Order: sequence, then C-alpha cells, then structure tokens
Amino acid sequence: MPTFPFLKQEMRRKGSMSGSVLVSTFVGLIINQAKNSKSAQGLVGLKNLGNTCFMNSILQCLSNTQSLRDYCLHNSHRRDLNNNSRTNTALMEEFAKLIQTMWTSSSSEAVSPSEFKTQIQRYAPRFVGYNQQDAQEFLRFLLDGLHNEVNRVTVRPRGTVEDFDHLPDEEKGKKMWSKYLEREDSKIVDLFVGQLKSSLTCSHCGFCSTVFDPFWDLSLPIAKKGYGEVSLMDCMRLFTKEDVLDGDEKPTCYRCKARRRCTKKFTIQKFPKILVLRILCFGQQNVTLLVNCPFKHVFCRLAVNAVYNLYAVSNHSGTTMGGHYTAYCRNPSSGEWYTFNDSRVTPMSSSQVRSSDAYVLFYELSPSQKPLSMHCKLNSGPDHAFPSSSSSLCDLLVCLKPLKLRRRSLFNFFSCFLSSRFSALNSCW
Repeated sequence: MPTFPFLKQEMRRKGSMSGSVLVSTFVGLIINQAKNSKSAQGLVGLKNLGNTCFMNSILQCLSNTQSLRDYCLHNSHRRDLNNNSRTNTALMEEFAKLIQTMWTSSSSEAVSPSEFKTQIQRYAPRFVGYNQQDAQEFLRFLLDGLHNEVNRVTVRPRGTVEDFDHLPDEEKGKKMWSKYLEREDSKIVDLFVGQLKSSLTCSHCGFCSTVFDPFWDLSLPIAKKGYGEVSLMDCMRLFTKEDVLDGDEKPTCYRCKARRRCTKKFTIQKFPKILVLRILCFGQQNVTLLVNCPFKHVFCRLAVNAVYNLYAVSNHSGTTMGGHYTAYCRNPSSGEWYTFNDSRVTPMSSSQVRSSDAYVLFYELSPSQKPLSMHCKLNSGPDHAFPSSSSSLCDLLVCLKPLKLRRRSLFNFFSCFLSSRFSALNSCW
C-alpha cells in the first residue's frame, strides 16, 4: 500500500483537521496524480480534417469501449486477420493503429485520423470529401467494415430455407441466432449485435407469426413534442408498444391467406454486450427535449439480467443541415467522464452528461455473474456499499457522505482507495 507521509505530518500539525479538508486534500492528490499517471492515457483529441467532427465523436466513443479497445491494444485483431488470410485488412489495421496511438502516446497533442479516413472512404465512398455526415450512419458503416475484415467465417455457407415455425419462440430464436453466426461471426458481432423479435398477430383469426432479426443498434422514437424532459424508458416503451396495421398497411395473414388488420410488436430477444441507442428527436423542428439517460439499470424491467451502464454519448448540436458533434465518454481506466470536442479534451462532472444534444448512446451490459455492488445495484439501500477501484470520484464521495467517518478512518479509507486505484491502473498496462 502506498504511504503518504506528508499527510500524516499535516494531520499531526493540525490536530483539528476537519474531514472536509482531508477530503479536499485527497481530491487534489487524485487530480494531480491523474495528470501524471497512466490514467491519462486515452485522453487524446482528434484533429478535425474539415467537417469530420461526426467521425471524431464516434471514434472517441469506440475508443472508450473497453472490450474493443483491448482487442486493438492487445493486437488480438491480428490473429483474426491472419486466420482469415484476407487481402482486405486495411480498415481494421488503421482503426487499431489509431486506437493504439490514442492509448499509448506520451504526448497530449491531438492525433490526426487522416490515414484512417482514407481507409473508411475506400470502404464506404459516401464518406469521401469533407461534408458533414450523420454520426450513426458512420458508426454503422464502420462496424460493418471492421466486421467483414475480422469475420471468423471465411466461407459463408449457402443460404438454405429451414422451417422453424413449429418451434416455441425461445427455441426458434436460438435456432435463428445460430444460423446467423454460421455466416457472421466476429469480435464486432460478439460486442454489438443483438436479436430483435417481431410479432405479427391477426385480429381476425388470432394467428401470431414471429420473425427474429439481428440488430446493431436501436432507433428510439420520442412521443413528446415541443419542450421538456422525457425518460429513456419512455422511449423504449414506445419502441416496444403494439402498433395497429390497418388500411393500406394491412399485411397478409399466413393462416387466412388474405389481408387482415394486425397488431405488430417489437421485443428484444437477445441483448448485446454493447447496446447502441439512437435518439430520433435529432433533426425534428421545434423540438428541444432533454432525454433523461440513466447511468445504470436501464432495462431491468425488460429482460432478466439486462442491466446496462452508460459509458459514452455522441452529441449533436444544430440542425440536419449543419451543426457540430462532440462526445462525452467515461474513461474505462479511471472511471472519470471527459468531453471530447475534436482536438480538445476536458474533464467533466457526471451530472453534465445529461444533455438535450444527446444523439447516440452507448451502454455496456453488466455481466450477470458479477456480484452486486454500489456500481451496479438496482437500489442503493442503507448499506452504503463501498465503490470498486474503477468507481468514479463522485461515487466515492456519495458513498462517504452518510458514513460520518472519523479523521483516522477517512485517512485509512482514502489510503486503501488510492492503493486500489493505482493497482487497477497498473494492471491495465
């Protein structure tokens, strides 16, 4: 455990040193240590090459996706590229090189993503030039390109039609997912792809047909118009509510063999490890809404163990004809939040993450086998569990407030906290 003799001397010199002063002293120590330690890695801006803020925003969100970051830092992508013996590997190589530069550079100067941009526009020519683009569309093209280059399936099997309609929905969903993995199987799929269930029920005969499709992200509608605040759970409920298909929208019932009035409903059958949500209020006129995006436990009511933590947000200010993109990201090593505005990187409070500019949200699934703690508990009750080494400073102070610790207890606690924090950082490298 590291010792802090200057603090002991200060405590002896000022026997009446208050708990608040001690807390402030340690806060300053943590901030100063962060400036000079490996916890600052990943806090590198990206140069704007000319209206490329949309690209920079998404790249910062992906850079702070811990599993994807480690995939690049540990050169695990090389194994997948070599196993596939593919000739088109430049996009994955340049993406990994950029992530490695952002996390291993000893300089705080902004990095130019020009080489990466060259490769993404070769894969998707729509990004040629320097026009403003949609961040969510860029994300979709990028993930698709990365997946194609590290796909573990080198020879896709021929498409065959199999009838799974006689199976229960749960079994049918598993069969359809296995069929999907026979063709599309990569680290990118492991992280970002889930499965959506679409149910169509005939109002005439009651027959219900189900279809299972993979999804890379979900676009959530907003019912409320004008100004105010709406919760993310309300958006999710609107996405999954039953819709009536009537009139020109009547589908053909499989059993009736005729067009019938039906109800359609979406549900999430399989949650991905990284859930990407797109807020559809962006671009709507006369709409200024603050989407209340909770940090934890967004989807507890929708599926067992579907407990997510928010770690990145791509923001857009302006209109569809123009504007600016930024990113709010939680550093996976330190647990602190930062604003990424092209070349500029600045620390921020977690209370500032809620914004009416939020456009694309990144949530990480908490492992079901992970024991509940303050970091992932549904309701923080009176036990005031202590945060883990990856918890943020804000979580730490919230934890301490109701405990009314004595000065010696505060000293011992902060010593343990700093020791665990520095050990966690060292273990990452």
